[in-house]
Amino acid sequence: MGNKQEELEACVRLQGYDLIGITETWWDSSYDWSVGMEGCRLFRKDRQGRRGGGIALYVNDQLECMELHLGMEEEPTKSLWVRIKGRAGAGDIIVGVCYRPPDQGDRADEALYRQIGAASRSQALVLMGDFNHPDICWRDNAAEHKQSRRFLECVDDNFLLQVIEEPTRRGAMLDLVLTNKEGLVGDVKLKGSLGCSDHEMVEFGILRAARRACSKLTTLDFRRADFGLFRDLLGRIPWDKALEGRGAQDSWLIFKGHLLQAPNKEEVRQKHQETPMDEQGAPGQSQT
Repeated sequence: MGNKQEELEACVRLQGYDLIGITETWWDSSYDWSVGMEGCRLFRKDRQGRRGGGIALYVNDQLECMELHLGMEEEPTKSLWVRIKGRAGAGDIIVGVCYRPPDQGDRADEALYRQIGAASRSQALVLMGDFNHPDICWRDNAAEHKQSRRFLECVDDNFLLQVIEEPTRRGAMLDLVLTNKEGLVGDVKLKGSLGCSDHEMVEFGILRAARRACSKLTTLDFRRADFGLFRDLLGRIPWDKALEGRGAQDSWLIFKGHLLQAPNKEEVRQKHQETPMDEQGAPGQSQT
C-alpha cells in the first residue's frame, strides 16, 4: 500500500466512502506514522514474521464501532472483525476483512471457518476479502480443489450469499463479498485498480433497511411436499456415476446440491401442469 496511500486517500475523499477494506497491505511498524487517514479510524492486522500480507479496515470516525475478537484460536488467521453500531431500530452490522494466502493450510482454514460461523450468527454480516479460490464456479456452486469445496461448504452451512459476479484479478474471481442477509449489500461495481495493483477495487453499498435473508434450507415446507415426485426426481440421477471415486464429504455435498435443486424442479413442473392450454397447445388461454 505504501506507494498507493495518497491515491487511496484521494479516492476516499472523492467518493465519500464510510468503510474501506484492504488486503495485502504489506505494512509493519515502520508504517505507523503514515497510514492514518483524516476522518477515519483504522483497524489493522499486519503479517507477523514475514514480508507481505496484512489487512486493514478504515471506518468513518462518525460511526460508532468496536473491534471484535471472535474466539481464542491457536492458529492465527488473517482476518479482522468490527461491529458497526446501527441506527436506532436498525441493528448493528459486523464487517469482516479477510486475506487467505494461496498456501494456507487446513488448520488455519478451519480456524477461519469457525470465526465466520460465529460472525454469521449476528443479525447482519458483511465479509469482504481475497480468499484465493480461483477454481470455484459460483454459478454452479462447484469447485475442483478440496480446500475450495470445503470453503463452499462453510458458505452453505452459514447461509451466506456471495455477491461478486465478475472476475477481480486476471480473469479469476479471488475477491469476494459475502453477507448473511439478502438485500443488505447492493450496487456492486468493479472500479479498476489502485495504482499498479493487479486486483480490481470493489465498490458496494450496505443497505441498512434490508430485509432478513431466507435460506432455502430453512424455508422448505415439507408438509406440502409431493414425496413421490421428490423420489422420482432424485431417482433419475445416475448416482453410481455421480459419486464414483468420491469420498464421504464430497458425496454428501453432491447429494445436498441435488436435494436442494429438487424443489425448484418440482415447482417448475407444477406450474407447467397448471398452465391452461388451448386446442392448438398455446399456453395462457382457457376454453369457454
